[in-house]
Amino acid sequence: MTSPSNPGKRSAGHLRIAVDIGGTFTDLAILNEKTGELSFGKALSTHGQLVDGIQNTLDNAGAHVENGGLFLHGSTIAINTLLERNGAKTALLITQGFRDIYEIGRVNRPDAYNLFFSKHDPLIRRSLRYEVPERLLADGSVHVPLDEARVRELARELKAEGVDAVAILLLHSYRNAAHEIRVREIVREELPGVFVTASHELSQEYREFERVSTVAANAYVGPRVSAYLGELETHLTEQGFPGDFYAVQSTGGLFPLEHARRECVRMLESGPAAGVIGAQAICAQLGLGDAIAFDMGGTTAKAGVISEGKPLTSSSALIGGYEKALPIQIPMIDIFEVGTGGGSIARLEGGKALRVGPQSAGSNPGPACYGRGGLEPTVTDANLLLGRLDENNFLGGEMLLDKQAAHSAMAERIGKPLDLDPIKAADGILRIAVTSMSHAVKAVTTERGLDAGRFTMVVYGGAGPLHASAIARELGIRKVLIPYAPGYFSAYGMLFSDLRYDYVRSVFRKLDEVSFEDIEAIYAEMENEGRAALAQSAVTPESIVIERAADMRYVGQEHAVAVDLETEYFEQQDRSAIKQRFDAVHAVRYGTSAPAEPADLVSLRVTVLGVMRKPPRHAVEEGSATPPSEALRAKKPVYFRSAQGFVDASVYKRHLLRSGNRIDGPALIEEHASTTVVQPGDSVLVDTCGNLQISIGSEL
Repeated sequence: MTSPSNPGKRSAGHLRIAVDIGGTFTDLAILNEKTGELSFGKALSTHGQLVDGIQNTLDNAGAHVENGGLFLHGSTIAINTLLERNGAKTALLITQGFRDIYEIGRVNRPDAYNLFFSKHDPLIRRSLRYEVPERLLADGSVHVPLDEARVRELARELKAEGVDAVAILLLHSYRNAAHEIRVREIVREELPGVFVTASHELSQEYREFERVSTVAANAYVGPRVSAYLGELETHLTEQGFPGDFYAVQSTGGLFPLEHARRECVRMLESGPAAGVIGAQAICAQLGLGDAIAFDMGGTTAKAGVISEGKPLTSSSALIGGYEKALPIQIPMIDIFEVGTGGGSIARLEGGKALRVGPQSAGSNPGPACYGRGGLEPTVTDANLLLGRLDENNFLGGEMLLDKQAAHSAMAERIGKPLDLDPIKAADGILRIAVTSMSHAVKAVTTERGLDAGRFTMVVYGGAGPLHASAIARELGIRKVLIPYAPGYFSAYGMLFSDLRYDYVRSVFRKLDEVSFEDIEAIYAEMENEGRAALAQSAVTPESIVIERAADMRYVGQEHAVAVDLETEYFEQQDRSAIKQRFDAVHAVRYGTSAPAEPADLVSLRVTVLGVMRKPPRHAVEEGSATPPSEALRAKKPVYFRSAQGFVDASVYKRHLLRSGNRIDGPALIEEHASTTVVQPGDSVLVDTCGNLQISIGSEL
């Protein structure tokens, strides 16, 4: 559903600035709204003071924020705070009698035969969980009135405890938020300056464990994330930035800074989500409906799926690994992440077993070859030793690498203990890393009922193109696409993001019996709420798009699947079309469906998008099949296991390649922030957008 947008405030400057903070590098992409020109920047992340890393990136790119109209930002600060368990001292206020649901969780055992399985570890210890006298029934009616005097007593106890954040979860507040709102008001009165968050602000779905886990996580990361965003806003203001600040959500959509500071948990996967949005834009330009978006940076590798032109999304995620994970019940792009990146450390464990990651050298000290004091070999060191990186041409020569340091680290830590030549050790590290990264792709394809082999894999991130061909071979993927500016791609993807608001209401109705008038009223309420939010936005979108979906399940099932629904289904009151769509989605997700069985509507969902103007389509000059002679920089020996050693590979400058150029492996294609490895047997075609389309060969 599309409609014209309402007039609103226009931002002051003409630059749209996007910054993504990764584990190793901070990336920058800038769109000049007047000229359509794109520019990029990169600098090492400064984890002790993230704002410094952002300013370094701006300085390196020669960017002036006083010309900025929009500042778009994605960061790993929220998810890192959760994973590293260094968040705020947090208390939980919960309905009387339900103090322990956060710790009890679900009784299901995800891996029945894992002898080392252990339950999740709550973010809030039991001594800081307090019961509130009140109770709502499932329909939202009051069973036990709220005891406001007791809430004030509890708030004073929390003040004495010196808590930094308070999470509020009252049963059935998704039906009636009145009690939660009043508790929040009282706590804020008694504890000024403390971060306070209530579950209905984040989720209006049922499932009390998932709701309490979500609000607890928001409170736990809230003070740190809110303070950081406030610090960044202050810094930009001091630098003369006149425009508006938007953060990227885990859906890939944008939301205003004031929302991001309250609902910090929505930023958990902001950077990876922006990368998937960028991949979606590339697919739209090429008319490609289905693709795997694969991102490998310095610390992690992430994968998502684009199906029928849209990213696959989820209404919840498990953060911290499936076994011990805490659920977060918010909409997000379905992304799976593994702890393997360019900075992942290779080490020997018991029995001299070689392991790669999840520990990362990060940006400080970084891989041994960075020459910043790192002593342990990493994936980047392995690529340097195998000839896939050039010590004199890393980041266009701006950062020199120390090959001898990489060799010494590899020999001392891996080679000698295993009685291996450092080159063989480096090859082993890459083989392990590739296997680990292939698990991320399988998690979003094979485990979702999708055949990875029929997808094109769009690969980006500074380290992604180095390993794209090897990962594709591991999975039986025949087509790989390396997009324009892969080393800056998550920041670049933010330039394609739209303003986005997501709403959900749990309904629990049988599809055969539901009144279309009733569900239309619920949808209309959510859509109007989204339009009102967009009307208050500081920027004016080009149009408004409204998307509807529903969580559905067969009668008798416990869990539901999200189903995108066309507006015409409701206009025509076509129950059979809704049911057929659900059957099709269920068949893809689980490999089976039951068309003869009745279905439930569990929750109704609405996404309201304020569509932003997109960057112009990148294009390169047309050329012949043979690359221009000036594009060939050198020939150098590169190690390929399929060739059983080093072979001479042609090294090309990507920015000098032309549309129609073809390159056969072995070859390297270098650009400022990334290098693409073309293995023996692979062939590359440069398309009209400058993408590298790689046809994967077979092992020699």
